[in-house]
Amino acid sequence: EWCLAVVGARRATTYGRQITEEIVTDLARNKITTVSGLARGIDSIAHHSALEAGGRTIAVLGSGLDIIYPGENTNLAQRITEHGALISEYPLGTKPRPENFPRRNRVMSGLSLGVLVTEAGKTSGAMITAHLALEQNREVLAIPGSILSAGSSGTNHLIQEGAKLVSSYSDILEELNLTAVAHQMEV
Repeated sequence: EWCLAVVGARRATTYGRQITEEIVTDLARNKITTVSGLARGIDSIAHHSALEAGGRTIAVLGSGLDIIYPGENTNLAQRITEHGALISEYPLGTKPRPENFPRRNRVMSGLSLGVLVTEAGKTSGAMITAHLALEQNREVLAIPGSILSAGSSGTNHLIQEGAKLVSSYSDILEELNLTAVAHQMEV
């Protein structure tokens, strides 16, 4: 299966929510598995959108598999187990701690062909994931945002530094050389 990590702000804007839903829905319809971290905001939207489109999604946890964080995503986590997977490198009983999340982000990018950053400040966890992706020779893709929005400063910076500017799912398929994936899987 082809996977793309989708990361972004926990406090997503209406724009971030809308574009994440649209792009992940189209990716799921093209047989691309969404990988994310089950966090509030963009992560949750990415998982939910993949499921609603009939696609697969993988949630990488920064805790043990028996501790869903945040708790409000317990039902979403259950749905993910039915159409994808929950994974963690932490043993059962491990509580979510700040130092767990960069390691979780490394796993997310490692599972994927690339990382799509849809909305992120310059010092966010999404930016950590993007930098880890570069270290792992993965593609980094970013959705541009307003230059007046602090929540888009990270994505805009990634684009300035050479990340692929994404305006639709077809930009992702083209960049990752996956334009024929859906057709290949049907054959």
